[in-house]
Amino acid sequence: MTQNNETDLVIVGAGMVGLTLAALLADSGLRIRILESREIDPANALAWEHSQRANGYDPRVSALTVASQQVLTAAGAWQQIEQMRLMPYRAMDVWDGEGSGAIRFDCAELHEPCLGHIVENRVTQAALLNRVQGQENCELFVAVRLQELSEPDADAMRTLTLSNGEVIRARCVVAADGALSNTRRLAGIGMWEWDYGHHAIVTTVATEKSNQATCWQRFTEDGPLAFLPLPDPHLSSIVWSTSPDHAKALMELDEAEFCQALGRAFEERLGVVQQTDQRFVFPLRQRHAKQYVKAGFAAIGDAAHTIHPLAGQGVNLGLMDAAALAETIIDGVADGVAWNSEYHLRRFQRARQSENLQMAATMEGFKRLFNTHNPLPRLLRNSGMSLLNTLAPVKNHIVQQAMGLSGNLPRLARRPVRD
Repeated sequence: MTQNNETDLVIVGAGMVGLTLAALLADSGLRIRILESREIDPANALAWEHSQRANGYDPRVSALTVASQQVLTAAGAWQQIEQMRLMPYRAMDVWDGEGSGAIRFDCAELHEPCLGHIVENRVTQAALLNRVQGQENCELFVAVRLQELSEPDADAMRTLTLSNGEVIRARCVVAADGALSNTRRLAGIGMWEWDYGHHAIVTTVATEKSNQATCWQRFTEDGPLAFLPLPDPHLSSIVWSTSPDHAKALMELDEAEFCQALGRAFEERLGVVQQTDQRFVFPLRQRHAKQYVKAGFAAIGDAAHTIHPLAGQGVNLGLMDAAALAETIIDGVADGVAWNSEYHLRRFQRARQSENLQMAATMEGFKRLFNTHNPLPRLLRNSGMSLLNTLAPVKNHIVQQAMGLSGNLPRLARRPVRD
């Protein structure tokens, strides 16, 4: 086997998390290959993104935290995202549709310019594709799949067989190919998973009133409904999590009927819902890998864990994974140790597994709390939300952690101390 068939790192999946890892390792000196099963045009990602603008907004958006902004800045992508399209949001209004509980978070109370940014997933991906294309140490291969993955040899290297017939060897393979990761399966890593009993409908809607640069979330009797502001003040991206039967019925409505149903469910906080783009629906399941690493292998992002979207933390957790794994690899290379060994890669697992499990447990707790018709829990959650709204120090501490301004964060995710 020739030297050309060997590389240091293979990242399977050119989504936001996999591309972020590659971009963060630009100066590591490692040879990196990215494998992507989709047929995308990596040679001109910006033109690809701009061509999509004419078709409106991407129905899939992410509420990126300050910590994620720092990671993407370190990856060299945030500057491009700013030049494309993003929406800083200044406030968040959350209320219980089955009671009187409500809470509002406002960036002014924290003396911050915003709480975070709503960014279309394809914008983030386009910026990262451009960044990766400029890296001398990185190659991107599209329309190719991983078919076989060997067990590690004595040096923790693995052999990969690709759908194009190529056979390569890598010091480490990273699964970043989503919730149904074939790479994770080939590595023999099992999952804990269960169905949330929810389907999520996503689309872009136009409303009579301005979105007020605010994220809105109402907890309905069937699940949470979120309106996320877009740069056009009368447009919002929605995520409506509800029962499978209700989601099916909503998807069968025509546009006018759906707009009416959506407006009622949202209590018409933004006035009449005037129109909607194409709707998409997908089931929600919680998943968590039983382990993140083996010798010569690591799983990040949705390949390692998925959670309910009610707090919008899925992509942010994945970006923290990418930052933590990049730091683990960079530190290992600098120290001259076997950075691809299971012993060393466990540093990444220790840094992220407990954080991700804690967030998953929190989301499950929220879902259960707001999915009960028992009057006592409903009374407690309403009084609790209203009380928390009056306790500014406690409320601000919670929102600072959600923004990624405090807590156990990778170095690359920490904002520099301001003068």
